[in-house]
Amino acid sequence: MSTTPSAAAATLRWNLQFNMGPVLSAVQARTLIVHRTGNRLIDLESARATAKLISGAQYAELPGDDDLPYVGDTDAMLDVIQEFLTGAHAAPDFDRSLATVLFTDIVGSTQKAGQLGDRRWRYLLDEHHARIRRQLDRFRGHEVDTAGDGFFATFDGPARAIRCACAMRDAVRDIGIEIRAGLHTGEVEFRGTAAIGLAVHVGARVAALAQASEVLVTSTVQMLVLGSGIGFADRGRHRLKGVPDQWQLFAVEHA
Repeated sequence: MSTTPSAAAATLRWNLQFNMGPVLSAVQARTLIVHRTGNRLIDLESARATAKLISGAQYAELPGDDDLPYVGDTDAMLDVIQEFLTGAHAAPDFDRSLATVLFTDIVGSTQKAGQLGDRRWRYLLDEHHARIRRQLDRFRGHEVDTAGDGFFATFDGPARAIRCACAMRDAVRDIGIEIRAGLHTGEVEFRGTAAIGLAVHVGARVAALAQASEVLVTSTVQMLVLGSGIGFADRGRHRLKGVPDQWQLFAVEHA
């Protein structure tokens, strides 16, 4: 974008033809050379030879084709660099565990905001958030994210997550707000404060299919809470956008 094609080609050709071999033995700084085995711009033998010519250089080969260090599998690249700088392997910053995910959002929020105006809507939204968080504390839920008028939370038990969703629905109803909720139980990967994985996507898609004041769950959740006294109504099989297969969904009738 910043030069002509002919000038870019000339620069690239100059870079490829430039020979650093005669001066590499003079390098005295600690050196790390990382190379992708599938890199077709610079061959493996050239990279290995460079490492041999620099006294005490460390050399690491990583799978992949990317010539640029900031694309593709960057985690592997960063792990090698961190070990070179600190002398220790990077500790994994994620953990996978079974969890029940809960998504909620306000039904007709755009229309209601237009009716109330920005200031009154902000007050109402603040009250909604406060009431939702009180129920999360009550049922020991963990708030993962809040985006606009929706909440994403995780629980270590599906029955408690269902009861929390129903309590949330009831808590905001008397301030003129209706919410929808969706739940799924599966393996979730926790990275710092974030939660990711297929189970998260499923939960979000289920919530999008719920009707006003409805708590919708997958068959996984329904099966896990058998004997808990929670009642369900069958809502049939559905395809969830971006998720394989069809999913049997159930609406909570009483909790």
